[in-house]
Amino acid sequence: MSKLYILFEHAAGFALFRVAEFEELAAFLPQVEESVTDLQKFNSVVSLIGFQPFKSAVSALENINAVSEGILSEDLNLFLEGALPKKKKRSKCTLGVLDPKLGAAVSEVLEIPCSHIGAVPELIRGIKFHFHALIKGLTLKACSVAQLGLGHSYSRARVKFNVHRVDNMIIQSIALLDQLDKDVNTFSMRIREWYSYHFPELVAIVPDNHLYTKCAEYVKDRKSLTEESLEPLTEILGDSEKAQAIIDASKMSMGMDISPVDLINIQMFAGRVVSLSNYRKQISEYLHTKMNSVAPNLTTLIGDQVGARLISKAGSLTNLAKYPASTLQILGAEKALFRALKTRSNTPKYGLLYHSTFIGRAGLKNKGRISRYLANKCSIASRIDCFSENQTTVFGEKLRQQVEDRLKFYETGDIPMKNIEVMKLAMEEAGQQALEEETPKKKKKKKKDKKQEVEVEAMEE
Repeated sequence: MSKLYILFEHAAGFALFRVAEFEELAAFLPQVEESVTDLQKFNSVVSLIGFQPFKSAVSALENINAVSEGILSEDLNLFLEGALPKKKKRSKCTLGVLDPKLGAAVSEVLEIPCSHIGAVPELIRGIKFHFHALIKGLTLKACSVAQLGLGHSYSRARVKFNVHRVDNMIIQSIALLDQLDKDVNTFSMRIREWYSYHFPELVAIVPDNHLYTKCAEYVKDRKSLTEESLEPLTEILGDSEKAQAIIDASKMSMGMDISPVDLINIQMFAGRVVSLSNYRKQISEYLHTKMNSVAPNLTTLIGDQVGARLISKAGSLTNLAKYPASTLQILGAEKALFRALKTRSNTPKYGLLYHSTFIGRAGLKNKGRISRYLANKCSIASRIDCFSENQTTVFGEKLRQQVEDRLKFYETGDIPMKNIEVMKLAMEEAGQQALEEETPKKKKKKKKDKKQEVEVEAMEE
């Protein structure tokens, strides 16, 4: 007759229970569900075999982290070794666990069959409900304090771990970049309308928003422009002809006169818009740096902004890596997809990937094909970036070249290299780069070791 043991992980420690009449319980599962809330009935079914409290809060956190990841910790291994029957008798026993991953790890190490189905979940629910009554010396208040403390430390550890995942910074910076683009465009239109009352001809000469705002900040009153203003305007615009045209237009302008107070306000507003534009450039450089450090292959393949938008839409680089290529292809076109499914029309061919240069360069007939191919390569690049330990752009360069070759194939019919061959070359190059990086590190270590030996010898003398 097989015996059932239940492993329960609590904030206070690990507990092992033995279940009486296991086979009968499995047959009467509805009755078990009803008796879970009744302590007297439940006590007749479950009996405590062993309880191992955690030594400290640090030990509790380490063990719970291991359990959450499905890893058998040393403390849990020692506890189960001592509490369970000997190895010869374990074949007739079954260990009930809540997490199937942990069950697989336990059965591999301790050679005991594990189960997480049938009556096991209901029995664990009952143990959780009556845990403070099943363990001697443990009160409900002590249980809640232990759970609260471990919950805080576990959450804090997770947040700290998440801080180092700088894809959060990418999500925030791309959102800020998009917001700055909207704001700068809105403010530039406002400054154009406002300053055009005084100098309407400037709009036709300087159509660029950023340069127009800089000119408005410098010029102020158009009547103050002289031939001496040619050099500063040339520095701003980078074109002496345009600078001369501004000076000539200021002499024959049809704009109205504005009071000095109004001009000061226009100048202050123009200065704010210029500073926002400069800050937008800084954020763009920051995003480029972050993307190169977090997702170098994805950045090399489709660029930093498109890559950042994909990560932002997915929620994280890990989520993006988990997506299949078909999902990645239409990421950002969810409304169009559901509209197409509702109306039974053609589904969208691309979402955020449309902003990539490859789709713009492809012919009208090949846009869908290149989008599908590019999504496949982006999926590979994101997985390499997410799960590889050594960061390199070799795979991104090779994947980009593959997309380029595919575009040529659609245009000219030249057959590109097979994916297996390209990946073999990329693996070889990545291996060579890793060796080149390791060589100087080894030399530095040797120098440090020699210095330490010399210092030790000097101390002994």
